[in-house]
Amino acid sequence: MIKKIILTLVILLSVSNAFTQIEKLRNEIDNIIADKRARIGVAIKSEDGHDTLSINGLDKFPMQSVYKYHLALSVLNLVDNGKINLNDKVVIRKDDLLPYYSPLREKYPEGNVELTIDELIQYAVSMSDNVACDLLFRLLGGPPVVNDFIKSQVINGISIVATEEEMHSGWDVQYRNFSTPVAAAELLNKFRNKLIITSTYDYLWKVMTETSTGPKRLKGLLPEGTVVAHKTGTGPENKEGMTSAINDIGIVVLPNGKAFAIAVFVSDSYETMEINEEIIAKISKAAYDYFLK
Repeated sequence: MIKKIILTLVILLSVSNAFTQIEKLRNEIDNIIADKRARIGVAIKSEDGHDTLSINGLDKFPMQSVYKYHLALSVLNLVDNGKINLNDKVVIRKDDLLPYYSPLREKYPEGNVELTIDELIQYAVSMSDNVACDLLFRLLGGPPVVNDFIKSQVINGISIVATEEEMHSGWDVQYRNFSTPVAAAELLNKFRNKLIITSTYDYLWKVMTETSTGPKRLKGLLPEGTVVAHKTGTGPENKEGMTSAINDIGIVVLPNGKAFAIAVFVSDSYETMEINEEIIAKISKAAYDYFLK
């Protein structure tokens, strides 16, 4: 009987300490975002699902290029199911090379080339290439196909309805491609636990860890060499000086091999790009320090 009482007390003390620690993390994040002229959403989730935290976690934030991660998942689901192959080639015409951010267009300004699906995914995810993104959308049959695939994973709070070309057609369109921070973290966690794609998991993990965009965001304040598989998203600035989106979502690997998922969305911000990215970096570092303990 005494052993049972002692065990119960130990468990209660452990739970109480864990609650206290995560509340300290919440307070630290609250202090980071307190005086910022922006709408900020955060979700953090350990890979075993035991430690979770969100701030404005169910609010809808424009994803911008974050949704290229969702697109890659949808493409790789077809690869997993044997419907397409990463070595399959896609014809790129000059008409496809629309005038927005695209390292692919810079390399092949005249078009009339064939690239593999593998190459298009690397352009779209690692380099956030907008032309590659829309080519992959066309391959699948459009944003509704990706939207339906994400919903099939029992993930609520994500909407994918517009291509990059469509987002460039008007300011408000970008807000139709949205995610809640909680949904983003949940999707990352399912990916980490190989509940979405299996045979292509290592492939996408490598592509995401090689992402060249946003080095000052989730990775910005983490120890050098920390493995982070992530996808950024950045929106335009309007004439009033408001930036629609500065985002980064990803999986951070700790020194012990465990990991946590984190999604930080900074929207409708009147801060500088430097401050916006610093917000993400500080939140990521606070979460990293919490999980180290």
